[in-house]
Parts: sequence; C-alpha cells; structure tokens
Amino acid sequence: MNEIKPQGLAIEAKGLRKAYGRTQVLRGLDLDVPWGQVLTILGPNGSGKTTLIKTLAALIRPDEGTVQVAGADIRRRGNRARRIIGLVTHDTLLYDELTGYENLKFYARMFRLDSAERRIESVAERMGMTARLHQRVGTLSHGMKKRFSIARALLHDPLVLIMDEPESGLDQDALVLLEAVIRDKTDPYRTVIMTTHNLDRGIALSDRMAILSR
Repeated sequence: MNEIKPQGLAIEAKGLRKAYGRTQVLRGLDLDVPWGQVLTILGPNGSGKTTLIKTLAALIRPDEGTVQVAGADIRRRGNRARRIIGLVTHDTLLYDELTGYENLKFYARMFRLDSAERRIESVAERMGMTARLHQRVGTLSHGMKKRFSIARALLHDPLVLIMDEPESGLDQDALVLLEAVIRDKTDPYRTVIMTTHNLDRGIALSDRMAILSR
C-alpha cells in the first residue's frame, strides 16, 4: 500500500533542540532507528517524550537539528514523511460529531486509499470495533475512542508507527490487541516508536529502549 521504498534508516535524528520559552526540552538529542525495530522511549513527566514524538512525526519543527524519515528531511519534505507515518497521540484526531466509520472514511480519502472499504473493515476488526463503526465517536468512552484512534493510525498501512502512550485508557482486552499490533512482523520493515510509563511493558515489547531525563 505504501509506494515509498524503505531506505537508509527508518528514523534518523541529529542534534535536536527544542525549547518552550526558557525551558529547554530537547537538548542536542541524537536518535537512529533501523527498519523493523520497536523502540520504546521512557522518561519522567517533563522529560520531552511528547515533544520528541511530535518532532519525529513532523508535527512540530525543532529549533535546531534535523530529522529524516525514510531518508526524507521533515523540514523540506514533511508531507512525504507524513504519508508513511501512523500517529497515535493523546488527542485522538477524530471528529466527535462523526461516526467511527465516517472518521475512517475521511482519513481514507485524505490518504487516497484504494479499497478503502476493505481497509476500514480490516482495521476496525483488528481493534475490536466492528460493532461500533456506525456509532458517533462523541458518544464513546475514552477507551473506545482510543481504539478508533489506533485504527485510524493503521488505516494507510504505515511503514512507521509513532505512538505516545498508546496504552492510556485501554482495558485489558484492548491492550492485548495493541500488543498484537506492536508485535506484528507481517511487514519486516514496519517500525514502531512509542512512549510508555510502564517499564515492564516497554521491556517486553521493545527491541531497544531510550531514556530521556529532565
């Protein structure tokens, strides 16, 4: 489904610096993530995990440094990078007034997906949301919204999956589904970068771990 061929590293970040006012959040951070790996980022609140996630996903620009996703510099080719990234954040990026199906249909059009109906059915089933597809998102619990958010991130079959505390708000059944997504090696190039507060889960699911400090 992705026309972009993997090359070089999945993610290559060099000298990342980001400040909010006088508060330095990222201070000269370097990060290399090879294709096919699961990298978990750990750190206390305020250590810059969410800022790093948003920077790697080409949502915010660093004050200094560079990020390349599949060889594409996000400063110059951010749209190309975003096409191969599936993103899960604390914001579900869903429209409450639309149904789950309508949300997924919207994103399918945005990514110009072929066989959109099949992909919607596939990701909804994968996250156990088939029965909720035609329910308005605003009526769902936080955990159910999070399931749809993960389904949205998987919709275009991204090569790179970037997730900020994806387990937040999920019940045990949903955690099992999430772990299956993270462990999925159907595509050997699929790369996962995620943050978590759960050290045991991070160790169990990861090939590598990175720890940020304040």
